[in-house]
Amino acid sequence: MRFLHTSDWHLGRQFHHVSLLEDQRHILGEILAVLSRESVDAVLVSGDIYDRSVPSADAITLLDEIIEVISQQLEIPLIIIAGNHDSGQRLSFAAQLLKHSRVYILGKLMATSEPVILNDDHGEVAFYGIPYADPAHVRDVYGCDVQDHQEAMQFLTGQIKQANIKRRRSVVLAHCFIDGGDASDSERPLSVGGADKISSDLFSDFDYVALGHLHRPQYKGEPHIRYSGSILKYSFSEVNQKKSVTIVDMDETGHCKIAKIPLLPRRDMRIIEGCLEDILATAKADKNPEDYIMVRLLDTHALYEPMAKLREVYPNILQMEKPNLNKVGERQLLKRENLKKGEMPMFLDFYQQMCGEEISDEGATIIARMLDSIHQGELIESKAKETSDK
Repeated sequence: MRFLHTSDWHLGRQFHHVSLLEDQRHILGEILAVLSRESVDAVLVSGDIYDRSVPSADAITLLDEIIEVISQQLEIPLIIIAGNHDSGQRLSFAAQLLKHSRVYILGKLMATSEPVILNDDHGEVAFYGIPYADPAHVRDVYGCDVQDHQEAMQFLTGQIKQANIKRRRSVVLAHCFIDGGDASDSERPLSVGGADKISSDLFSDFDYVALGHLHRPQYKGEPHIRYSGSILKYSFSEVNQKKSVTIVDMDETGHCKIAKIPLLPRRDMRIIEGCLEDILATAKADKNPEDYIMVRLLDTHALYEPMAKLREVYPNILQMEKPNLNKVGERQLLKRENLKKGEMPMFLDFYQQMCGEEISDEGATIIARMLDSIHQGELIESKAKETSDK
C-alpha cells in the first residue's frame, strides 16, 4: 500500500499580519499534483489542519475545496486527525456522513481504538488516529489516572495495541512532541517546562507512525516514526528547511520504504544580511524579489527610513533587524553620558550616526556659535519678560 503523509497545514494563518491563504492554496495544489502523479492509495493529515480553533470562512472554504478534489475527483481515501490548533469537535462536523465518501475525520478522543480499515493486495491495514489531547482531557474521557503527556500517550497507545487483536499491519496518526525533536519558532507549545515531551518508544510496535506538530521534516527513534513537517515555512527560523510531503510504500510484512517529495512554494522565505546600500544594489539582480524577507542590517550608524527603501526592492519584507546598533554598548553608554552634558555632545553624536563620520573642526565651530546665539537670544527674551512682569 502506498500512502501520503502530511500535516500542519495551518489554513488561515497570518504571518506578520500578512495572510498566507493564497500561498497555502498554491502549495495544496502541489500536493494534489503529487497525489495524481504518484498513484497514492490514501492520504494522512496528522493535525493542525486549521491555524486556530475557530477558523475563518476562507480557510473553511479552502479545506472544503481540497477535500472535494481528493475524495471525489481523485477518489482517494482521506484520514484526518485534530491537532492542538484545531477544535476536534468543530473539525468533526459531518464526520459520520463523510465516511461514506471515504473521508475519515478523527477528532474525538473516545474513538482512538476504532481503526479505519483499508485493503491492498496483501490484506488489511488498520489506521488509528490519536487527535491531540492534553492529560486532563484524557483523564476526563477515560477516567484514568494520567498526570502528564507521557502517561496519557502511553495509555492511548496501549488502548490501540489491545484493540488490534488481529495483529494487522498498523499505522498510527498522532499529534504530539517526541522528546529530542527539532522544534521551530512557529509551533505553539503544548505545555510549559518540557512536560509535553513523550518517548518515541511508545510507537515502536507500529508499522508506521504519521506524526504532526513539529514543522521540520524528521524522524525520531526509528525511521518509521516520522514528522512530515509543515507544508510551508511559518517562521524565519525555518528558512533553511526543505518542506515536503512523505510517500510511504508498505509491503505485506509492514516494512515501509519512505521517500520525501519536495514542495515548491509560491513565495519562499529568506533572511538577507548586509549593509543597506549593498542590499539595495544587489537587489536589482535578485530573481525572486517577491519572497517573504527578513533583512538583518549590519550598518553601525543610524539610517534614514531604511524600511521604506527596502520595501521598494522587496515589497514583501516583513521584518528588519539592526543587531550592530544594539551591540555597541560603549556607544550606547556614551550617548547616555552625552545627554547629561548638553546640546553640543548630543549634536556631535547625532552627526556621527547620520553621516558615518565625525564632524570637522570648522563644522563644530559653526554649530557652537549657533548654539551660543540661540542661548543668547533666549537669555535676552528671558530678561525682557522679567522686566515686563515687574
